[in-house]
Amino acid sequence: MATSFSVLNPPAPWLAGLCLALSGCGTLPPLRVMACDAPSAVEIAHEGEVAKTTFSVLTYNIEGLGWPARSGRAKDLEEIGKRLAALRSSGTAPDIVLFQEMFSGPAKKAVEATGYPAIITGPRRTTRAYKSNRDPLPGRSNLRLGEWGVHLTGSGLAIASSFPITHVDMRAYGRKSCAGIDCLANKGVVLARVAIPGVPIPVDVYNTHMNSRDASKAPAERNIAAHDRQALEASEFIDNTHNDAFPVIFGGDFNMRHSEERWENFSRYQYLMLVHRICADPGSGCDVRMSWDGDEPWMDTQDLQFFNHGVGVSLRPIRVEAMFDGGTDSPVLSDHDGFLVTYQLSWPASMRTGSNCRSDARTP
Repeated sequence: MATSFSVLNPPAPWLAGLCLALSGCGTLPPLRVMACDAPSAVEIAHEGEVAKTTFSVLTYNIEGLGWPARSGRAKDLEEIGKRLAALRSSGTAPDIVLFQEMFSGPAKKAVEATGYPAIITGPRRTTRAYKSNRDPLPGRSNLRLGEWGVHLTGSGLAIASSFPITHVDMRAYGRKSCAGIDCLANKGVVLARVAIPGVPIPVDVYNTHMNSRDASKAPAERNIAAHDRQALEASEFIDNTHNDAFPVIFGGDFNMRHSEERWENFSRYQYLMLVHRICADPGSGCDVRMSWDGDEPWMDTQDLQFFNHGVGVSLRPIRVEAMFDGGTDSPVLSDHDGFLVTYQLSWPASMRTGSNCRSDARTP
């Protein structure tokens, strides 16, 4: 028997998903390629035999859903684009931005309006999942929630960079690795290999948006199992695409706030260090410029960044702060604050610093 619904009164998740897809389908994803010789060199400091530089990474869920899942978002999305563009003009913008929920036309235009010279996007609507778990999730699938195997929109992921992006790869999460209305989007993970001028080797930067909890409308046993599968698939993707010689950053909206079970599952697969955990240590030398409550501040947010060193090049967070959080000159423009991390890279001054701006870059 065919599933039917009234055009005037369709099931809300279906309507939300259809409008989410249609609201952005007329706007092309923002894509920009930056020439290797375009950026000016970053400031490199020398302390004895060690060279150092810093760069910043913002992860920001811009709430770029279409009507009726969200309404009245165009103005705030436009303001996000304008404010990041203004920060770029003043030289104070984040060097790299990881965007999530870039679904609607206004959301795509906002990312493009930021003016970043290098922009890549994550899995498209038709990007196929690779070697994903095909076993059914616990419980029964719900067609009214969109668990019917057809994606209506892409992942909503984008990475914008002030530095050249020399290599891009992506993986869509499996069709049996999503639960509830999250299945309407082809969620996944995307890699941008970023070449920072003057640094001997590039940095691998990953961005993701994982299955939600209550917002998915799926029962807990299904959305937790879906999140666990996505955590495993993200880990496999990083293992398969990351050059261990390069420093690595993995950020995004992980949807693990207040969920011990999700954290436990995720931690089984990830070897990367958590910025929150490092910076919560008073002896870390990390400057915390945001309000953190309790001993485990990472449990109070969806927006996280993980990292690890490269071979001969050390990476560590030296400052964390919020953006678009309602502070001075930083209005709230989404249902998420931006999470900004400033990292320090250091390496032996004697290390060869030839061009790292090529897709086949290897350890010098």
